[in-house]
Formats: sequence, C-alpha cells, structure tokens
Amino acid sequence: MKHAAIVPATLLALGLSACSAAPSAPKGQEGARPDLPSAQQYLLPPMKITTPVGFADGQTPTVPAGFTITEFAGRMKGPRNVYPLPNGDVLAVEAGGPAPEPVTRPKDLIFSLVKGKAHSLVKPGNRIVLLRDTNGDGKADAQVVLIDKLHSPFGIVMVGNGLFIAETDRIMRYTYTVGQTSVAGTGTLVTLLPGGPIDHHWTKSLTASPDGSKLYVGIGSNSNIVERGISAEQDRARIWEVDPVTGATRIYATGLRNPNGLTFQPATGKLWTVVNERDEIGQNLVPDYMTSVSDGGFYGWPWSWYGNHVDIRVKPARPDMVAKAIVPDFALGPHVAALGLAFNSAAAFGAHYAGGAFIGEHGSWNRTVPNGYQVAFVPFSNGKPSGKIEPFVTGFLDANQHARGRPVGVAFDRTGALLIADDVGNAVWRVTAAAPSPGSPVR
Repeated sequence: MKHAAIVPATLLALGLSACSAAPSAPKGQEGARPDLPSAQQYLLPPMKITTPVGFADGQTPTVPAGFTITEFAGRMKGPRNVYPLPNGDVLAVEAGGPAPEPVTRPKDLIFSLVKGKAHSLVKPGNRIVLLRDTNGDGKADAQVVLIDKLHSPFGIVMVGNGLFIAETDRIMRYTYTVGQTSVAGTGTLVTLLPGGPIDHHWTKSLTASPDGSKLYVGIGSNSNIVERGISAEQDRARIWEVDPVTGATRIYATGLRNPNGLTFQPATGKLWTVVNERDEIGQNLVPDYMTSVSDGGFYGWPWSWYGNHVDIRVKPARPDMVAKAIVPDFALGPHVAALGLAFNSAAAFGAHYAGGAFIGEHGSWNRTVPNGYQVAFVPFSNGKPSGKIEPFVTGFLDANQHARGRPVGVAFDRTGALLIADDVGNAVWRVTAAAPSPGSPVR
C-alpha cells in the first residue's frame, strides 16, 4: 500500500510540471475569426489546480461600475443551474456528477485528481430547490426542496404545467403549478438518455422550443477524443430533439463534444449552445465556442476541431466528415469550460447589453495559467455576435489563484436581473443595474 500511495503523488507532480513555461495569455483566440495555433502533443498536458476556498462572509464577485451584485441565496449544495419562474420564484438545480469513471490509463488518474481538487467540499444536493424572495429585497429568504434524490440533474424547463428535469440518464416530467412549494408524485419518464456506467460528460442541458412543442437536450461525448473507442460514443456528442408528450427522439445536430447552455435566441428563434471542446493538444487549443445550431448540422467532433482542422489522434481518418464540419460562430477562448448561456432580452441593463449573450465560464483545469472563471458578455447585432468578449462578472479567483467560486448556469429573472449559479461559492448571485441619471449617456 505504501508504494501505491507514492505513485499517484509522483504522477501528479509530473502532470503539473509537464510544461513548466507559463503560456502567453490567449491572444486572438476569441471571436468570429480566431487565430488558432498549431496543435501540440504531450505525454501529459499542462494542468493547474485552482484550490476551492469559497467566498468569505461579506465577499462577492466583482461587476462593472453601475451594477450591483448580491447573494440571492447562500449556503447551498452545489448549485449548477437556475431557472426563474414568472412569479419571481427561482428554481435552483443542485447537482454533482455520478460515480467516478474507471481508470484505464495512468494519466486518467492524474486528471481525476486534478479535477477533483477543484470541486467544492460540500456534497452536492442532487435536487431541485425553490428560492423565494418574500419581501422583495432581492434576497431569497425561503429555500424549499421541491424535488429530491435525483440522479445528477442539470437541465430544467417548464412547458405549461409540465416541469421537465434532465437528469444524467433520463428526462422526467412533473406536474407543477407556478407558486406551489411542493410537487406531488414521482414524475413521469419522458425518455431515457445515454448515461453510465461510463458517463464522462454527465451534464444534460435542456430547453424547449419557443412554442413548447419540442424539447432539446445536449448529450456530451463519453471521452476526450474517442480514447475509449467509437462504440462508447453511441448517441453521444449531439443534441436530441424530444417530443415532450410521446418521448420520441430524433438527432438534431452532431459533432458537438459537450453542448451546454441550450437556449433559443429571442430575436431570431434560433437555437444556440456553448460547447466545451477537446483537450491535450495545447494550452491555447481548442477554444470553447458559442454557436447557432442548424438542424442536421455536424460540428466536427471527433475528427476535426473548429471546422476542418484535422485531429490526427482519431483513427481511422474521415476526410468526408471533416469536409462537412460547420465552423462555429464565435470562439470563447481555450479551456474556459463554458456551461451557461443566456440572452438578455430586457432593457434593465441598458442599450449596450441589450440582446447580448452572457456566458457562465466554469474555468480551466488544463492550462498552467487559469482561463475562464467569469461570466462573460458578447454583444449581438442582427442575430450574430458583433463585438469582442467583455468580462462582466469576475473575482471568482483570488490573488493566489484559488477559486472563491465557479460560475455555471446563468439566467435573467422577471425584473431583468442576471442570476448566476456558483457551485464552488455554493450560492446564487444576482446582478442588477443602477437606474441611469436623467441625461446620462447609455454605453
């Protein structure tokens, strides 16, 4: 046992020192036309542990001048997603991943150690919690467990009186009326989803079409780059369209390594997603991205990245698939781990932020200099990104690069305030804008 205990520590040290030189900041690897470096190969890729420390009492993340951030709900158990209801209540999804994956390569052990050390020490609730602000002060003074004992839930959406929850291996429907503080019954199965026993990307993002007639669920790959074989990727790396009544499914789009934040852009009615791209070919490759999703579209995984950039690790090669890979709309930067996406359709934040996208970036583990760990903003015009990424909510890393928080799901409540699920800070944050003074310019 003594020898077994020494080996992981040695391997971990080797993994963290695989590339001792600090990388340059990701320059030019964001936007509609990113400047992409050449792929590199590593025995072990660069890694960086961001030790979770949480926010001290009274501390909050940082927002731009003219905005205020407050703790809407605290002392939670791993909030990963938020879903505002029309009466002002907020449903928070507390979740953690299922059982650890089997270790098939020495570096799998290193990866699990590094990623595991970046998680909160609070055991995830794996439940849906109703948050209610009863006195209108912008803070939830009531937390009620609505649905308990779920299997790694993440996606959530309401259609009529149906509350749909995407757990890691199924979509369930619960009958629910807005305002209730309890849900009767155990729910009804809509459809099974690809789950374990190996469940590499367990988060299943969920949204509904604007008319409520269809559900859309993101299903991530079962590996980084098919190292478990193509058979392990059955029904993975894609978005399904689901009939909420019959449970019938069809493939909507493929080649998406880990699609999350599924949402329909209000101005165009087009489905958008943020995608976590592949690892182990460079500190600055491959950028995660945000893209509109075409029915029947193929986005490259596993054979190519960011359009037709061939991944030589994947055998056999498929030039036919590479040729039809769609180039994403907008690069978010390397390894930011984008998991949340919300479009701002309200006027509360002013003209500059109207119609733009807000992205919850959970943060990297596979760079020696962390990237992400923020809520980013991307302006939109005519249905497309129209400017550079702007940091909007920051301060999730402290001066020692310890993680005080890690943002995940984002959403706008009925007042136009931005809600942020933080699974390391174990809080839901709320961002509001100060009312502009008469005659003051709007950014």
